[in-house]
Amino acid sequence: MDILNSNEIINLLLVLVLSASVAGFMAGLLGVGGGIIMVPALYYAFTVLGFDIATRMHLSVGTSLAIIIPTSIISTKTHMEHDAVDIKMVKQFGVFILIGVIAGGFLAVNLKTSELVLFFSIFAFLVGMFFIFLREKIVENPKKISDLVKKISGIIIGFISIPLGIGGGSLMVPLMRAFGYDIRKSIGTAAAIGFLIAVSGTITMIAGGKIIDNINNPFSLGYINLLGFIVFVPVTVLMARLGAKAVYKINKSLLSKIFGLFLIIVSIRSFVEYLSLN
Repeated sequence: MDILNSNEIINLLLVLVLSASVAGFMAGLLGVGGGIIMVPALYYAFTVLGFDIATRMHLSVGTSLAIIIPTSIISTKTHMEHDAVDIKMVKQFGVFILIGVIAGGFLAVNLKTSELVLFFSIFAFLVGMFFIFLREKIVENPKKISDLVKKISGIIIGFISIPLGIGGGSLMVPLMRAFGYDIRKSIGTAAAIGFLIAVSGTITMIAGGKIIDNINNPFSLGYINLLGFIVFVPVTVLMARLGAKAVYKINKSLLSKIFGLFLIIVSIRSFVEYLSLN
């Protein structure tokens, strides 16, 4: 790992703090967990720091999951104050989420960096399109989600979230909206689901890095980088609470479209990175 000069360190910290601010605010406001912003920011940081290309994306994914733990706690607590978390649904999804997380963790540990980058690029593009074109057009009449749908979707959400380093809100919010749940209830419940995914996913990525791949990166525990965690957590926790409060005060239609466009740009940038790795 090359030694950085003072200007490079300052620029790196500015990028991380700015990314953490956006990620935390969006986590509270839109229920997306923030991981979809944190992963590319962490990947950039680890690139600048000269981390091994073979583990760079794995560290980004694992560290993002660890950062989501405190962020999701603050976001969930704030939404609970507004009675916007469906605790019953969180419990019903819980076991199946965990099954998916274990399978997703195994996949993440065994994928190459380029494959993880491509996976992330495709997902960011799809989520971006959802926020631009579909978020405000989903039906408003609530429908019961069957037990079978909960089991299948829970496993899928847990499975996909780990290789992407996200809290599952990007999947959980659209699912609940598709069944007519109120947007605020969807976001609050997704935040609580994100906590389950983040905790179990973090444990999985630590175990995968330490036991399966025997990773020994600087200031890291398995696939969790402690420096990235320390820089991100204070900022994301503060901004997550502000974002969660803002849900009840502002119209999010325009913001959703701006966020969607941002994700499309992130997707394209990630795809360019994928091409450079091959």
